[in-house]
Amino acid sequence: MSRLLKILRVIGKYRLDEFLDGQPGAVWIRILIFPFRFGSSVGGNSESRNRRLRKAMEELGPIYIKFGQLLSTRRDFLETELADELQSLQDNVPPFTSPSIESIVEDALGIKCQKIFKQLDQESFASASVAQVHTAQLLDGEEVVVKVIRPGIEKTISQDIRLLKWVAEIVESYSSIGKRLRPIEVVNDYEKIILGELDLQAEAANTSQLRKNFENSSDLYVPKVYWDFTRKNVLVMERIHGIPVTDLDQLKKSKVDLKKLAETGVDTFFTQVFEHNFFHADMHPGNIFVSRDNPDNPQYIAIDCAIIGSLSDDDQEYLAKNLLAIFKRDYRRVAELHVECGWVPKDTRIHEFESAMRTVCEPIFEKPLKDISFGQLLVQLFRTAGRFNMEVQPSLVLLQKTLLNIEGLGRQLYPELDLWQTALPYLEHWNTKRLNPFTLLSKIQENIPNWIDQLPHLPLLVIKAIEQSTQLDAVNESIQQQQRAKAESKKREIQRARIGGIVALILAGASLFPPFSNLIANVPVVTLGLGAAGLYFLCFKR
Repeated sequence: MSRLLKILRVIGKYRLDEFLDGQPGAVWIRILIFPFRFGSSVGGNSESRNRRLRKAMEELGPIYIKFGQLLSTRRDFLETELADELQSLQDNVPPFTSPSIESIVEDALGIKCQKIFKQLDQESFASASVAQVHTAQLLDGEEVVVKVIRPGIEKTISQDIRLLKWVAEIVESYSSIGKRLRPIEVVNDYEKIILGELDLQAEAANTSQLRKNFENSSDLYVPKVYWDFTRKNVLVMERIHGIPVTDLDQLKKSKVDLKKLAETGVDTFFTQVFEHNFFHADMHPGNIFVSRDNPDNPQYIAIDCAIIGSLSDDDQEYLAKNLLAIFKRDYRRVAELHVECGWVPKDTRIHEFESAMRTVCEPIFEKPLKDISFGQLLVQLFRTAGRFNMEVQPSLVLLQKTLLNIEGLGRQLYPELDLWQTALPYLEHWNTKRLNPFTLLSKIQENIPNWIDQLPHLPLLVIKAIEQSTQLDAVNESIQQQQRAKAESKKREIQRARIGGIVALILAGASLFPPFSNLIANVPVVTLGLGAAGLYFLCFKR
């Protein structure tokens, strides 16, 4: 309850009810938070409501800061100004000092720190919303960092998630912006991400896989994980020494080739997405460094692999085809691909979707390619597809977020970066490689062991298939017999009705003539009935 009261106070303080202007139910929400506005409101009309929302999230604390950062990735739904403001949220969290770092590590590992570390710094090296990092030195002199989860953070997260879901349900039920933004879905995605970040063993596994993917690469270096000293709430990994990627003064002082660095970042991104299908999905500047070792051919260093993205084989292929079609301004193909891969409903009218895509893209392509934001174009395309009931693909949202980060970072390093020129040859090479007969043979070769494994089961599968086929034939024959019987029964009913009508007409006609009417009148009813039945039977048999 105290947490809810604090949230209401912050909402009132920063007048966030303005986001509900013109929405149904806004009056009742304003009545609810009205007592919290007296003597505490800030900003007023001097600051935009977007900025006030950002400040409110910073005041509410780390969970809401991280939620705002995630929300900023939904540029296909948010206004650009709001997304930019939320993206600037700073995760500056004071470090915790109790319990001590030694007690956390010893409880997790079941061993005294003196048997692991020659030195373990008490003061944190970096502190964030979910975890903090301490520098240390192993007994063999190796420099490492020790990352630990904040004590009690799980309980706080659970409480805040429940509140966020409650607010999301209200916003989605009573406002048009809520129906468009789909906050319930956003909160559910956030819950998965934030709970995933609480498991440092999962982060360690992601780090090891990314390191393996770029082993001996001159483009990206990933630090080593020390698995013997890693648990769910403790992660020990190699300490890296590099230049923060946004420290342009240091990069220039070290004579790093910024153009090469920017292009390498783009190439590394596409390599992760289309070759490895395993990409670092949290590549904000705080997680990227640059090695000092080879300034002419600079190498990136990536840390914090808690959030990793991957695409299904179909999504990966359709994404590449979509990007190639966009490069060629083939909007018809873009529309067809969206329908083929199921991103939009099958009954979508291709010509209408094509027209909408052309309307969005053509004005953008009038600019020089180097001035076109690849990431923003994808945002516009997803936003347009949303009007045609495109289902939200979480993996594509992560991809879009990562691309925006990479492109923004690349242009910060080298403003003349033409991402299109860098990406197009890569995509064309990928497409050529995919269509190469040797690639097809390689895929067949990869599947041969699976086919061999299935060989012992083949006779049984054939027998089952035959049995099923026989059963289906029997069912079909039974259905056909039933249909034939129904047809014969219906035919007999029609014939009976016709003959009955004929008999009635004959008798009625005969009764009109005196000779026959007198005869009929003198014939017993039973005799007439038997005669009619006989006539009916004879006609029917014919």
